[in-house]
Amino acid sequence: MKRIPKLGYIVWIFTILLILGIKIFSLDAARVERDYSNGLYPKISTLFVGITNWIPFSLGDLLYFAIAIWLLIKIFKNVNGVCKYGFKRKHFFYKLKRALLLSSWIYIIFNIFWGLNYNREGISAQLQFATDKYSVSDLDTINKLLLERVNASRQEMKKSKIDSISNKVLFAKASEAYWDLEKKYPFLKKSKFSIKQSLYSRAGNYLGFTGYFNPFTGEAQANTSVPNFLRPYIATHELAHELGYAKEDEANFVGYLAASNSADPRFHYSTYLDLFLYANRELYSTDSVLSKTYFDLLSPDVKGDIEVWRQFNRAHQSFIEPSITWLYSKFLKLNQQPQGIRSYNHVVAMLIAFNKKYGTL
Repeated sequence: MKRIPKLGYIVWIFTILLILGIKIFSLDAARVERDYSNGLYPKISTLFVGITNWIPFSLGDLLYFAIAIWLLIKIFKNVNGVCKYGFKRKHFFYKLKRALLLSSWIYIIFNIFWGLNYNREGISAQLQFATDKYSVSDLDTINKLLLERVNASRQEMKKSKIDSISNKVLFAKASEAYWDLEKKYPFLKKSKFSIKQSLYSRAGNYLGFTGYFNPFTGEAQANTSVPNFLRPYIATHELAHELGYAKEDEANFVGYLAASNSADPRFHYSTYLDLFLYANRELYSTDSVLSKTYFDLLSPDVKGDIEVWRQFNRAHQSFIEPSITWLYSKFLKLNQQPQGIRSYNHVVAMLIAFNKKYGTL
């Protein structure tokens, strides 16, 4: 019996050392990029894809459901115990230590399986461009370029009925876009992807998410109940996370590279529409008149789609969404994204820098 406390101390010391090791390792972005993002992580991802890709539904979503049920049972049992036997301080601290240990191991597994990618150098270093501060003139230029792209791709998309794209075809085309892109950027190479329809798509409309990546099963999930013209860019964004681009602005940018490289005009339109709206909102904060001028130049078809999107969002408003958004913003801030939920918008700075260096979008 005397060995149990000693074992407990060993477990705690080992856990703390692992956390410290992760923290120290994450301080050097170049090391993370070389040894983890381009070293260990691709092997972990390949293993996960091999396990989950043959399963037609999201294993990660089932895992989350099981954890939620387990937590509810635990909460009920503990509350019931307090009601029956009263509050016992010794028992409380024992439970607290167990919860802390469990949380520590979730943190460790999260980082080893995927989370260390938040600390990598990332796509801007790989493509050798710097996202410096941009001017109103820069925003003007990028709005003009994206306006041309979104109107042209919407016109081209008339030849391809977006309503006809199934989830299977959507996910296959998103994967193909990356396989084509790796010819241009070999560092984006990945032989197989695992992307699934989220089992919580309907709930996601009220909670405010369109997709997510599960770091514990290596699966990308897409909310497929949103308007069809949004789905292609959602798919390439989530696959960017699967490739190891953890930060939201980077996933937006890598998703853009893939979607714009696709042979399918539906992918072009989906990405250019989203990016135009990001850029137009950024311009609005500095020059609302110029921003409105560009918005007014959108084609009637594009404006019609934006209205469909607005109506969809209005129909799915909920009291819980602001709380979910706030919590997610806090999570992003804790993971190297100080702007929180506005980190998504930083893709505009990346587009400006990319266009300045390469002269193309």
